[in-house]
Amino acid sequence: MKIRRCAVVFLEPREDVAFELESLLAGGDGLRRDRRWLALAPHIGEEVELDAAERELLGRLSPGQWIEAGSLDADLAPALPRLLAEGLAVADGDDATQAGWRQRDARLREVHWHPLGATLHAFTRWEGVDAVQNSKDSRAETAVEMRQVLGAPPVEAATRAEDDARVALPRIAPNDFDRLLARRATCRNFDPARLLPFEAFARVMQRVFAAQAEVRVSDDTVFLKKNVPSGGGLHPMECYLVVQHVEGVAPGLYHYHATDHALEPLPFRATDAAGGSEDGIDGRDGDEAIAAEPAALRRFVMDMVAQQHWFADAHVVVLLSPRFDRTFWKYRQHAKGYRVVALEGGHLSQTLYLSATEAGLGAFITGAINEKQIERAFGLDPVSQGALAICGFGWRGPVMETAELDPAGEVWAPAAS
Repeated sequence: MKIRRCAVVFLEPREDVAFELESLLAGGDGLRRDRRWLALAPHIGEEVELDAAERELLGRLSPGQWIEAGSLDADLAPALPRLLAEGLAVADGDDATQAGWRQRDARLREVHWHPLGATLHAFTRWEGVDAVQNSKDSRAETAVEMRQVLGAPPVEAATRAEDDARVALPRIAPNDFDRLLARRATCRNFDPARLLPFEAFARVMQRVFAAQAEVRVSDDTVFLKKNVPSGGGLHPMECYLVVQHVEGVAPGLYHYHATDHALEPLPFRATDAAGGSEDGIDGRDGDEAIAAEPAALRRFVMDMVAQQHWFADAHVVVLLSPRFDRTFWKYRQHAKGYRVVALEGGHLSQTLYLSATEAGLGAFITGAINEKQIERAFGLDPVSQGALAICGFGWRGPVMETAELDPAGEVWAPAAS
């Protein structure tokens, strides 16, 4: 049997601190400190604790050169079975478990991730997180509570020169674009009883996510022109939709085709949203596909946005899903590759805000999402195509039940609050 190390793995020496009465009674500081080594491999996506022998063997294996397992030193050979079982080492052969780890490791290699970017992406994905309850538990639901618990934040506007050294700029009278910007505010109150017109839905999708033109270099090399900038002009961001309240569109899951400006219906399965395979690439056909009942769809949206209920009734919910393989085709193992993908999410969300605001709609974006459940539901492989953020749009509700940041009163009249 030939073996090698997985492509990317980082080792973290972690210290866990807990209260210990015995230490306090003995004159100590009352804390017990336990130190352990954790392996972080992005193709696994879960921490693996290692003992000294496993750590040593992992450090000796090459990520590129295959060696015979029988050539290992006798003192380290006993550590190999667990490294193979956990996917930190991979082996050739027909064993099903090893074939699975070998395939996942190969996918990571083929996408050309930068090691740090791959690890960041893999180990910041959530599953089953309730961000609202976490805020309650940490007493950070309101700005006043955050100030009490966390202390004063850094100053709101940094100063780098004395007042008399500043060059004052004139305040220009606002025009229509300024007034549009002033009305841009994150919507946390949607009106599910009011259907979004099909044409308004199509217009927002066209302005924000559609390809406006293309440059065809060859039959298999095409660059798109969209209304937002993109690193390398690659536009890797795919959009997956949860449509809830749009005229003429059945509630359900869809993929948006950017060049054809069209919706591609996808099956919605409760098992995809709640459980299933870890990497989200299990089969998606068969009798398990069910109709997207509105209540089930809303529960799925709640899970997507980590129980942020103020987004759950958005008429259209959009998953920003970058195809890392497209960006990293050019920026191979590039230290800035993951950063330009994240920047694109910001460009798209601001364009969505302005397009929705111009149409009299509300919009939002959140990074507090349960990526693993989303990946399963849409059938995404997080190594090559991930879940970056969730945005959405629709009609604002008539009453501001959940607070929105609108200090100038451009969106909400005092009576509506």
